[in-house]
Amino acid sequence: MATLYGVLSAPRGRGGRRGAGGGTARVLTVFGVLAVSAMLLFYALEPAGTRFVLAFAGACLAAAAYGFLVGAWPFGVIEVVWSGVALRRWWRRRREERAAGAHGAAR
Repeated sequence: MATLYGVLSAPRGRGGRRGAGGGTARVLTVFGVLAVSAMLLFYALEPAGTRFVLAFAGACLAAAAYGFLVGAWPFGVIEVVWSGVALRRWWRRRREERAAGAHGAAR
């Protein structure tokens, strides 16, 4: 399995070039790693607040964009679905927090 360092420091071809689209592929790889890393981070932080649920939804959309850009459309579709699930969770949690706040203020 290739490491991230190995992907980022791939040997150059003749004339110091990485080949057709090598630089673009590297940028896409870094974008994908960052998007999926953000998903994991925000998913782990979801219990800390609704803003992390919303951030997770955004990271899922970034991962979906990555999937579509590299031609892995099934991955992109699944990430769009996960983003919708996360947005629904965010909406419900936000509504529940506001309702709990309204009940607490009425007492």
